[in-house]
Amino acid sequence: MNKRKMIMMAAVAAFGVLAFASCTKDKVTTHKVQFKAEASAGSNISVAVYGIDGNTTTATSLSGTTWTSPEITAPAGSLSANAAVNADGANASSTLKVQIYVDGKMVKEGTSSGQYLSASAGHQF
Repeated sequence: MNKRKMIMMAAVAAFGVLAFASCTKDKVTTHKVQFKAEASAGSNISVAVYGIDGNTTTATSLSGTTWTSPEITAPAGSLSANAAVNADGANASSTLKVQIYVDGKMVKEGTSSGQYLSASAGHQF
């Protein structure tokens, strides 16, 4: 019985350590974040607002069908990455997609369709 209790306590302790490590992983890790947008042919991307937590950047006077932000380092403890992009579509069937990349992997995508395009995406670390 005593050996059984020790094994059970060791299992509970191991689970607690693993749970703590998984909950705090992103609180001690920085991430490389990049935002991208792509509109259908003939459309024109005009404005992008993007950032980490409450620190946003607004890019205006954009043009063309693609846009890519500079790579941003999200500090340890960051909660979220967000982006919103506006574009004028060529016609009612135009599309716009916004993507968030974290450490080189696409983690979130938002889309919009129509003449007036506004797409957004948000990712929780």
